[in-house]
Amino acid sequence: MIFGKINTYLFLQISKYFFLILFIFLSVAWLLQITRLFTITNFMHIEFLDIILLSFYLIPNIISVIAPFILIFGLLLCFVKLNKDNELIAILSLGDGLRPFRNTLFFFSFILIFFFILLSFYFAPIIYKQYKIHENELRSTLDFDNMMFSNFLNLNNTTILDFKKNNSEYTDILISFNDAKENVVYAKKGNIFNENNQYRFQLSDGFKISVDKENQIEKLEFLNYVLKINKKNITKGVIVDQNTFTIFDDLKNGNKLNIVFKIIDIFLIIFVIFFFYKNNLKKINFKFNNNIYFALLCIAILIINQIHKNSDVNLINYLLTTFIIIFSTIILTWIKIKYEQN
Repeated sequence: MIFGKINTYLFLQISKYFFLILFIFLSVAWLLQITRLFTITNFMHIEFLDIILLSFYLIPNIISVIAPFILIFGLLLCFVKLNKDNELIAILSLGDGLRPFRNTLFFFSFILIFFFILLSFYFAPIIYKQYKIHENELRSTLDFDNMMFSNFLNLNNTTILDFKKNNSEYTDILISFNDAKENVVYAKKGNIFNENNQYRFQLSDGFKISVDKENQIEKLEFLNYVLKINKKNITKGVIVDQNTFTIFDDLKNGNKLNIVFKIIDIFLIIFVIFFFYKNNLKKINFKFNNNIYFALLCIAILIINQIHKNSDVNLINYLLTTFIIIFSTIILTWIKIKYEQN
């Protein structure tokens, strides 16, 4: 019974510090994301509450990215505190060795990985897809009359708009859009209207340049010109961001690389816990240098993995790089152990 209580106590301590670090990291990451959203959308005069609500859709995706980092600092903070208060020694003195720690870490790992799989493979992509849809809906309700400048605004997947505004007059209007050709339209002045499913531009004193597939250039100068651009709102069927793909989407599309990305993320969580047990807990070594070694090495692996995932990489290269990183970590740790023994 006493070891059951010890396991419960250890589990509650690990959970407490994990959620403490989660709150801190998530708050910082969320604030950075909402600051980015405000920076992008402040000139669009989108309602403050709409941006706040939009940012909440990013939280599951943020958690799926920062979870391994949270685990690193949560474990360190928890066991450093237990060691400082001599609770580790007290538990070891009961005669059951490291078993309570192993059992507790295994149980905590099982629960963490279970929820991480649900989040990463299903819920985070679904919610992130809703973020993309709602973001596009906000962009499609732009109030041009209240905008002072456009800063190369993406109206849809093929149209970019830039203009200046003096009082209520639009000047230096630049529109880049693609249809059967690549088109650039410039006008010294004009009016912009947001109508139902179209943007309508009444332009004056400018020109239009079109380039076809054979790179033939056509130039049209005009005194008055009306251009209509469809909004083409994003729907569930046309989002191509792989972060919006659930495991079922990946299996349906044969997207093996995205599946491997998520599997490796789970493996890295297991690796962090296993490495912590071997490097810190098994030897009850919570000296500053050893903690820094554990934290920096794990963080370096996670950052390299994220950079590699966001690069243009194929499946074989990604798996090979991951193997090299893990193997190098094992060799480096072995060298460190040999050095400490000498």
